[in-house]
Amino acid sequence: MANIVITGAAGRIGSCIAAQLLARGDQVTGVDLQPARLTQPGYRHIECRFDCPARVQEIIAGADVVVHTGALMSWHPKDNDAMFHANVTATRLLLEAAKNQRIARFVFASSGEVYPEVRAHSLPVTEDHPRNPISFYGLTKLLGEELVQFWQRQGLETVILRFPHTQAVTEILDESSFFSGPRFFLRGKIRQQRDFGNSALADRLEREQGADGLDKMIIQHGEADGLPYMMHIADVRDTAAGVILALDHPAAANQIFNLGPDDVVEFDKAVPEMARIMELPVVNVAMPGPAVRFITSNQKMKALLGYQPRYGFLTMLEEAARLRREAGQG
Repeated sequence: MANIVITGAAGRIGSCIAAQLLARGDQVTGVDLQPARLTQPGYRHIECRFDCPARVQEIIAGADVVVHTGALMSWHPKDNDAMFHANVTATRLLLEAAKNQRIARFVFASSGEVYPEVRAHSLPVTEDHPRNPISFYGLTKLLGEELVQFWQRQGLETVILRFPHTQAVTEILDESSFFSGPRFFLRGKIRQQRDFGNSALADRLEREQGADGLDKMIIQHGEADGLPYMMHIADVRDTAAGVILALDHPAAANQIFNLGPDDVVEFDKAVPEMARIMELPVVNVAMPGPAVRFITSNQKMKALLGYQPRYGFLTMLEEAARLRREAGQG
């Protein structure tokens, strides 16, 4: 039985990691700005910020492993200061405390945004692909990785996991969700683009909406190349299982891994099936620039740690459809 601290423990991924660890008998301390999602025996929740070094030292005292999934994700310049504090400063404080407390292993949740996957130089994207982030969020994750590797050189055992796009099954067909809304639904995409200040694009998309009042599902294409979008979407349970494998496995020590699914979601094939379940029409949407199309390799993690994702996107979609039927939504 291990004593494990998880930051971001009230989030989708952090709470799933905590639940899996508790189920096997570990003691878990969850840290988050938000209230706890879990109430199981063996779980302690601390609702706080990482502003105070002394408080961070207190939080991780006696822990065996720190899993740092807590982060702020945004693509708005107004959030850059807060994002730097949450993703860089907080990471530094945690690493310093982990080294001082002689933590056995520090697991850091990074992102494919460090490459970034959406502008990959070569496919599939492997761990040795150049890191040239184009978003401020990706930059903060790159800086976080550099901090982790700095403290690794000081003797702290670490693991860096570059997370994929991760969703819970309940989010896949939810047009209000942070990821699925703008990815698969016309109204969600319009809201996102207006929020980003892209009024001309939002106006053009609004014309696709029509006067019938129904939402529509979208197959996004690149305006420059006409190709449909293609990307990985991982199930939160697989991502959590990968994190636990990384915190346990001896071969993970001081390594960097892409943590992701085996399958790749081709929007022109997946969206029509989603629309059938939702009983919504489908429209093709041309987005500025070339299509987002990438494949990221998980072969290193599979070879060294024996990682094996269990939930492909079609499996997730079947489960989401079943949950909708049980809830009387379709």
